[in-house]
Amino acid sequence: MDVSCHFATSLHSPEHIAIAEHSGYYRAWLHDTPAQSPDVWAMLALAAERTQRIGLAPGVLVPTLRHPMVNASGAATLAALAPGRAALAFGTGFNGTRALGGSPATWSYLSTYVRTVRGLLRGDTVEWDGAPMRMLHPGANAPPRPIEIPVLVSALGPKGIAVTHEIADGLFSVNGDTAHAHEFTWAALGIHGTVLSEDEPLDSPRVRSAAGPGNALAYHAAYEFGGDPTALRGGQAWLDAVTAHPRAERHSPYTISTSPASTQRTTPPGTGEAGRQSPPPPSPGPPTASATSSAPTRETASPKSSTSPPAPTSPANSNASSPSPATYR
Repeated sequence: MDVSCHFATSLHSPEHIAIAEHSGYYRAWLHDTPAQSPDVWAMLALAAERTQRIGLAPGVLVPTLRHPMVNASGAATLAALAPGRAALAFGTGFNGTRALGGSPATWSYLSTYVRTVRGLLRGDTVEWDGAPMRMLHPGANAPPRPIEIPVLVSALGPKGIAVTHEIADGLFSVNGDTAHAHEFTWAALGIHGTVLSEDEPLDSPRVRSAAGPGNALAYHAAYEFGGDPTALRGGQAWLDAVTAHPRAERHSPYTISTSPASTQRTTPPGTGEAGRQSPPPPSPGPPTASATSSAPTRETASPKSSTSPPAPTSPANSNASSPSPATYR
């Protein structure tokens, strides 16, 4: 199992990813939320220039936000700037589209979209909106095709899992859902949280900034999917703030709100992926003892073990959306 980090994308993300590399994280994932954040591809490109080893990936890309050629070109650019370190993850879109007042993509649409992006990266001529197209990038603008970049899909239910088996190299999941991880050679599990400094209160500005984006999703998910937000800490106040707006306008104020911090000291930040056997991890570099604060991603694909990182000490952790170590590769 490898431990990565998952960031709510900000202008500080390249700096945070450089710290994550120094701290020994396997990969850094960035959210694709253009209504709230800087462009994910721009921040990954800047991170590529500041790092040498750590894997880099958008997690997860929302198909309805961009033409497939845009994401194929972005992926090719990242592959050129960080050879052997790029990965992709796609999802139907929850936060990224809800913030625009839209709905998630269908699984049929996502399947077609991902197949199209992968075809473009292979150098194939593909069809989109009834017209053929292919990557025309000359050698100075992108690596030669085919461009081999592993692809994950974020899925929870049976239909999504079936589609993931058909079109992807691995599974990206959240909410502690590991039921299908054993079915894939690469399974990434996103865990929201942050690392606490000694005696740091749970409601400190830094903790709210680092853990807030992930924590807020619990309230949004309960509200959108028929759950009871009032069962969560501070949920009634959150619901009152949301319902104070007309329904057609609620996506704007509630998506950017931060719910009450409820980070547990026992929950490390970051994102992790488990069970991955291939592709191989980035070139080795000895992890250091320092840690960042962002959502960890747990990635398991190599035999090495991982432990929860120590509390963050870098000044960068005082910035909004600082890294949270809790994602498995």
